[in-house]
Amino acid sequence: MSIFEDRVDAGRQLGRRLAELRGQDIVVLGLPRGGVPVAFEVAAALDAPLDVIVVRKLGLPYQPELAMGAIGEGGAKVLDEQVLAHSRVGGAELRAVEEHERAVLETRLVLFRKGRTRHDLTGRIAVIVDDGIATGSTARVACQVARKQGAARVILAVPVAPAETLANLSEPDEVVCLATPRQFTAVGYHYRDFSPTDDDEVLRLLDLAAKRVETKPPPFWASAAARADSAADVDEEVEIPSRAVRIQAQLHLPVPARAVVLFAHGSGSGRHSPRNRYVAGLLQQAGLGTLLLDLLTTAEERSRANVFDIELLARRLSSATDWLSTRADTAACAVGYFGASTGAGAALWAASEPSARISAVVSRGGRPDLAGPRLSAVTAPTLLIVGSLDHEVLELNRRAKAMMRCPNQLAIVQGATHLFEEPGTLAAAAILARDWFVDYLMAPNGASPRAAGV
Repeated sequence: MSIFEDRVDAGRQLGRRLAELRGQDIVVLGLPRGGVPVAFEVAAALDAPLDVIVVRKLGLPYQPELAMGAIGEGGAKVLDEQVLAHSRVGGAELRAVEEHERAVLETRLVLFRKGRTRHDLTGRIAVIVDDGIATGSTARVACQVARKQGAARVILAVPVAPAETLANLSEPDEVVCLATPRQFTAVGYHYRDFSPTDDDEVLRLLDLAAKRVETKPPPFWASAAARADSAADVDEEVEIPSRAVRIQAQLHLPVPARAVVLFAHGSGSGRHSPRNRYVAGLLQQAGLGTLLLDLLTTAEERSRANVFDIELLARRLSSATDWLSTRADTAACAVGYFGASTGAGAALWAASEPSARISAVVSRGGRPDLAGPRLSAVTAPTLLIVGSLDHEVLELNRRAKAMMRCPNQLAIVQGATHLFEEPGTLAAAAILARDWFVDYLMAPNGASPRAAGV
């Protein structure tokens, strides 16, 4: 039974599970070849550098897919004594297999390290990623390599593995696994697409990851001196006219800008909210522009009724969208809406307008039900993110989803309450939002790789 669409899907899911590591001193290490596409997505989710640990399985001479052990760079080796005992492989046969695989390993090392400096693991957290585990031999030897290279903590992270194999792993300090199926046939059985990964793909992903680390803008909380390095970016306070009032907003744009996400905030929140700014910072690092809005004036906020005046909030959001079309640097941008709490209802209301040109909507802990019958008129692909412990709002989102006709998905963040205050839950929600917007706002011609599977 397939659990994952492909290695990209598995990596994104694994990245969300590991969200608590974001901001720590980590290096993500993929096991070539198949583990690298998974690790690439994990590194992107955690905003961490990507490297490889080169390992080779020692397959039985007459059944190469079954590991009797594994070897790794730096002379590391693990043998599965149980498999060796049952197979009755002799010492000469074992040495012959090891010599062959050691030659392949050294060739791969030269290929993957050429022109690249190995990331120093001394005192850091090593997150070792593969596309799955069967016997665990390669995972065990990879952990040994990371420990030998000075890692202070070793985390093994995989999408799928047999529970009994995980229970016998002593090498990692921590194991993170998304699925442990009762009937484990082979790793590839749990992927819809388990196409082989070649060396060129590994090299391409390593280059992309290195470029991302080199060119990423400083986060929104960085000092003024750090932000000076991104002087080309637009980062300014703006006022947007909407009938009789002027909306206060914070605009951030990369140069050139391809897409902008407008933030429709909920009750008691605004453009200075730490939660909203955190999400905006993650979107900015992905190359998205952001417009954080105060949809109500200070005087209007004093009336609780205004917070639930979804039509008013939606009208203000539409005014901000129209304003973007008047600027030379944003007129051609794809536009998305991020709504929280009541702001989600306003975002969906505005997106339902016949003249709306909205390419994606994300609701975080939102009230899409407040858009009422307009939900069925929304055409923009919509992601509904809700905490598993936000029981009432979760049920409202399920009902709203049933009314929607656009491509849509309900994502539940485990352990999160309404405000996503629990450790790692806001990061998980932000990563979900970022991936949705990147897919639908940044894909060429608006063709999202997710669209078919939503």
